[in-house]
Amino acid sequence: MPSEPAAPPSSSLAERVARLEARQEIEELKYRYLRACDQKDPEAFRACFIREGADIDYGELGTFATVDDLVTLFERIALARHNEGHLVLDMHHGVHPEITFLSSTEATGRWTLRFRQLNLAEETERVLCGDYDDRYVVEDGAWRLAKHHFRSLWSLTRPLPKGYVVDEGAHL
Repeated sequence: MPSEPAAPPSSSLAERVARLEARQEIEELKYRYLRACDQKDPEAFRACFIREGADIDYGELGTFATVDDLVTLFERIALARHNEGHLVLDMHHGVHPEITFLSSTEATGRWTLRFRQLNLAEETERVLCGDYDDRYVVEDGAWRLAKHHFRSLWSLTRPLPKGYVVDEGAHL
């Protein structure tokens, strides 16, 4: 975890502790978001965003006027199934967080995404690296995503090997 910048001399110990706690809450928000993606949980996914007015740009997947429009796409892709399980299996890892506080209720964040996806309909594996550019606000006493932009840096798509076996697990 990157070290927190030194607080200005005028910051009290209480203010510095509050900023560290807020940083931890923002990191946990991002991890809940990533976990909701991987566990195909639209309700937990939706809960990571503000109720209204979010600025969402997912690059090649598009921009979204509302979070609910994004959730609809999430459900269509993540929940698609065939006889043996889901058609698409994802693995999201958010790393290298940079969080900057604008106030006690607003912050920005930048994260690197390490992503892996199995597309069983196309029988491909995709590996991707990209950046998230976020803005967080406190809504109803909790940090939420108000801006969520994603930009792909590179990706690799390759066919799954002949005879591959996928064990999706019992929890999905």
